[in-house]
Amino acid sequence: MEGFVVLIGLALLAVPVLLIVCLVMLSGLRGRVADLEDLSERLRAEIAGRAIPPAPVETAAPRDVPAAPVSTRAEELSAPVPPAATAPPPVSAAPPASVSAPPPLPPDPPREVRHYPAPARPAQPAAPAAPAGPDVFERGLRLVRHWFTSGNVPVKIGMLVLFAGVAALLKYASDEGLLQVPVSLRLAGVSVAAVAGLVFGWMRRTSHRTFALSLQGGMIGILLLVVFAASRMFGLVPMEFAFAASVALVFGAGALAVLQGAMALAVFAVLAGFLAPIWLSTGGGNHVALFGYYAVLNAAIVAIAWFRAWRLLNLLGFVFTFGIGAFWGVLDYQAADYASAQAFLALFFAIYLAVPLLHARRRPMGHRDLIDGCLVFGTPLIAFSLQSGLMRDDTTTLALCALGLAAVYAGLSWWLRRGGRFEVLQQSYALLAAGFATLAVPLALSAQATASVFALEGAALVWLGLRQQRRLPRWSGIALQVAAVVAYVFAAGNTTVGDTPFVHGLFVGALLFVASGLAIAWAYSRAGAVAPARIAYLWAMAWWLGVWTFELQRVLPGRDFPDALLVLAAVTGWLAAERNRRVFDPLLAGTACLALVAALPLALLQAEAHQHPFAGNGLWAWLVFAALGVRSLLCLRAGDSGFARVAQFVWWLLWPFAVSLLLVQLSERIGGGDGWWLVAAVAPWLAITAVALLRWPWLTHPLGASFDPMRAAFRTVCCALLIIWWLLALGNAGNPAPLPWIALVNPLDLAQIAVLLLIARWLWGGEAGIDERARVPMLSAGAFLLVTVITLRGAHHWGGVPWSDALAGSSLAQTSLTIVWSVLGVLGWVIGSRRGQRVLWLAGAALMAIVLAKLVLVDRSHLGNLWGIGSFIAYGLLCTVVGFFAPAPPRAATPETAQEADA
Repeated sequence: MEGFVVLIGLALLAVPVLLIVCLVMLSGLRGRVADLEDLSERLRAEIAGRAIPPAPVETAAPRDVPAAPVSTRAEELSAPVPPAATAPPPVSAAPPASVSAPPPLPPDPPREVRHYPAPARPAQPAAPAAPAGPDVFERGLRLVRHWFTSGNVPVKIGMLVLFAGVAALLKYASDEGLLQVPVSLRLAGVSVAAVAGLVFGWMRRTSHRTFALSLQGGMIGILLLVVFAASRMFGLVPMEFAFAASVALVFGAGALAVLQGAMALAVFAVLAGFLAPIWLSTGGGNHVALFGYYAVLNAAIVAIAWFRAWRLLNLLGFVFTFGIGAFWGVLDYQAADYASAQAFLALFFAIYLAVPLLHARRRPMGHRDLIDGCLVFGTPLIAFSLQSGLMRDDTTTLALCALGLAAVYAGLSWWLRRGGRFEVLQQSYALLAAGFATLAVPLALSAQATASVFALEGAALVWLGLRQQRRLPRWSGIALQVAAVVAYVFAAGNTTVGDTPFVHGLFVGALLFVASGLAIAWAYSRAGAVAPARIAYLWAMAWWLGVWTFELQRVLPGRDFPDALLVLAAVTGWLAAERNRRVFDPLLAGTACLALVAALPLALLQAEAHQHPFAGNGLWAWLVFAALGVRSLLCLRAGDSGFARVAQFVWWLLWPFAVSLLLVQLSERIGGGDGWWLVAAVAPWLAITAVALLRWPWLTHPLGASFDPMRAAFRTVCCALLIIWWLLALGNAGNPAPLPWIALVNPLDLAQIAVLLLIARWLWGGEAGIDERARVPMLSAGAFLLVTVITLRGAHHWGGVPWSDALAGSSLAQTSLTIVWSVLGVLGWVIGSRRGQRVLWLAGAALMAIVLAKLVLVDRSHLGNLWGIGSFIAYGLLCTVVGFFAPAPPRAATPETAQEADA
């Protein structure tokens, strides 16, 4: 069973080994391609620098006339410009003797020289546009295919297979006992063969470089296997001797690699060194020996990094060291291993803290990957995650560790501050220092380490990828953001929030998501990527609003929760407006506008929680909202004024809404009739509409004249709201208790009359867009409706008829309507006749006709009571009066009569 597990492990490890070896060889191919490109550029420069003299062509011109040289386009482009000293002499200013006389001929050459035209060179086709770069997966497949089809393919595959075969052979021989030769002799034979192969590879390092380097790396790996097997599996040599031999082999391989400038050799050796304890492990080894061995390998990597900037070698050591360390920590870590695990973790962190510095020191300035972002940001990410696993029950010490890391990175950033060469590295360290200093706060209160580190490091990787114009760090940073969310969700489900507000890990950890999202948005904005920047900003805003809403709901009583949300909206809008004042962005301006809009539903929540928006702490919340709102409007004046106008538009609609809620609640508390709360609801809107119609400059502050384009829209909205209220109020009896109801002078009637007057002012202001001929009929219809409702209210309040569906069927209400409508019709008849207004006379006549129809169809059923009889009598008398004063409609005025009337 154990052998089966080992075989499975070998199969699983073969995949990363193949990938790593592919990457190693690809790195060498990349160098060779770069050399070929340099050689090509030098050849092109040499060819372009050669002078190609123009070749004149003989023509059939007469002997005494010089033939003009003919050259191709390619010759013209490639011919050198003659110097000024060889320019032809200037033509004499003396005019010729005659127009047709030819110019003087130059002297004949001493001997005839024939020039033959050079063959025309074909025109170079235009260079095709560079295709879009392939994605990472396609590029990886292409590189793997190239590795298996170029160079010395047999030796590449042979060394890899040989390495795995020797390891499997040693394991199988150890387990099965198939070989009768003593183990010491077998290992000695393998060692001698490996040394011979190493010497042969060194001898062939010049004539067969690729073969020799691969052979040297494979032989050193086999020697490492032999040393490790002799000490750990068979106990033939003490551990101290094996350790010294491993040190010698690893450093010897590093020396060979540095001397020959061969990264592939170093990668083969280090790969063999890291895989040896994995393939030969029996499952009961000592972790101190294992990580001590890895410490030696990493020391060799540091030594190589001192001389060579081999990034792949650094990444290989980093992945194996921390990967195997994390694997051991998950499976075999015990509390008794804490001290040794801490020591090795600190050692490996120090090693891979130094490696990026050495890499940047050796890397040429012109290269894009001057900074190894994977190690710069990956080292603290992995190390601190492992540290949090070791200290899962001691968050205070973990917070101190975060502060220590912040201090280390701050010191490195300060140390590199003067060198322009290391500017990106210095900024990276400064960002890490700020991130770990921020991370110490939630760690001191809760164990949200993994999610917080992922979020901060993800933002840092996105920033570095944008700075270096590389896709992999950017996408890695985004993937870390997703992983951070997953970790946060799992941690939130297993975390108990304490009673102390705003100082627990869930809250502060979510604020770190906000900070990382804003950092990513800032980085993308600096790079000119608008869409990703706005997505990151929206991501940060979602976390910002979500975490504050959750925390405020958790720690505040229900009656104060809407007040806190109002302050949150004010602060959010103000911060966005302040940023928009410096760097205009539609998303920031829109956030400020939405913060003002959010106050409308929040005012309703406040009224539901504590009767009206200004009760309790609502007054302080609205004072804060007012102060920050005015500041937001002032900030929005910078940039696009459209957002500022919209914000101020909402601002002036918000306050009448909030005050109307206050007045309605006060009227209900006083306990008057329902007419009072209707008036209280519309009073602020009457005031704001009157100011908008009569004193518009009062509403232009703080924007001033730039708010004038919103005048027509604002007046229209206010009047539309008044019309809606007016129509709804028609269905109310307008009880003015404790005051008696008096027609036309009760609160509701006065408010509705005021609305009609303001609507008339708006119609005649010319901003409503309604034709002039339709204004009078519209207002007349409104006045007629109001008079009708006032009549019905009189029947209700004075006659005691219930305000319900039975009101329309009562004889008192119908008689009252007949009399009132008849009076209105008579007035229209008489006034129209006396003033010569034919339209008014016809309107009165139409109304009287309607009343007549009403008498016939409706009031006829009430002839059995006095009210029905009275309606018929009243109508008859009024018609008689009309017949006396205005029996016929006035004639249309002619021009002569109009002049006489003017005289």
